[in-house]
Amino acid sequence: MLRLLLVICVWLLPVVVQAQVISSQNGVLTLTKMADGFRTPWALAFLPDGSFLVTEREGKLWQVTPQGKKRQIKGLPNVAVQNQGGLLDVMVPRDFENRRELFLSYSKKQGGGAGTAVARATLKANSNRLSDVRQIFEMAPGSKGGRHFGSRIVEARDGTLFVTLGERGDRPSAQDLGRHNGSIIRITRTGAVPADNPFVSNAAAQPEIWSYGHRNPQGAALDRNGNLWAVEHGAKGGDEVNRIRAGRNYGWPVISYGTHYSGAKIGEGTSKSGLEQPKFFWDPSIAPSGLMIYSGKLWPEWRGNMFVGSLKFDFISRLSGSKLSEREQLKSDETARVRDIREAPDGAIWFIAEDKGAIFRISPRD
Repeated sequence: MLRLLLVICVWLLPVVVQAQVISSQNGVLTLTKMADGFRTPWALAFLPDGSFLVTEREGKLWQVTPQGKKRQIKGLPNVAVQNQGGLLDVMVPRDFENRRELFLSYSKKQGGGAGTAVARATLKANSNRLSDVRQIFEMAPGSKGGRHFGSRIVEARDGTLFVTLGERGDRPSAQDLGRHNGSIIRITRTGAVPADNPFVSNAAAQPEIWSYGHRNPQGAALDRNGNLWAVEHGAKGGDEVNRIRAGRNYGWPVISYGTHYSGAKIGEGTSKSGLEQPKFFWDPSIAPSGLMIYSGKLWPEWRGNMFVGSLKFDFISRLSGSKLSEREQLKSDETARVRDIREAPDGAIWFIAEDKGAIFRISPRD
């Protein structure tokens, strides 16, 4: 009886799986709720046993079985829950089954504010508590304010980690290599600086920086060739999709295709020599969050297509083409503030609907 009570306490009751439909240029697709009851869910990641992890910005990590049973994972690092900050991304590396390591990004208290940090932890089989939790990175020299934390983590093909960092609302800092604000960094799994990072020989630069001049990148993914792409929030207009290259400057706040919320011009216009141009931009802003580049496993015609969530207009944007363009918007009553989007191991497309507090799966029509 005691064992039964413990199981009930650890694993919460599952949701009732509900199948609906969503229209696309590939025809009508099945839309299934996989779990709900979350408070501001921010990221999801799949585990080899068929379960998945979900972070809540308010500072909770959940493991959910394929049947929708939830249990909270304890032992998190100290998370500063502040405005847009809190527990943010979770990344399960390719070798998880052997090493049981995972990575978390979160906002950490720093002086009078908070900054983005990354921790490595172990999740042992059948455990509901993280162990060996170690912070491997925090942005420097420190930051204030409660917005623009960035925070997506991507495992590169060589096993290093890319982490996106917002400029924390301090616009000029995105052009300062002496600060991590507004950059994408590259570190090893222990937090060390790879020897081939672009600014390691620049004594005035933070050596973890891979690219800079970003505003608030909240989506990142590798393409089929292992190249890194990111989506970031503009101001009023000018949300961007960028192909990320080592050492490049992506322009914020010197150039932008948007304007300040006041309507004032940003910087020097839309282009300047030496600054990168986006591969695509939205105007008006859609508030992009989450980026997935599709393998083609279930829908071969979508191979290499990008899927991006919209927080503002409640849809999933599908983009493709040698000159990248938006091909369609996948939208239903359930695509309410799409915060994250991922491809499952079987090729299905999963997303977080933040306003629904739920996780959904898109699969072919039965």
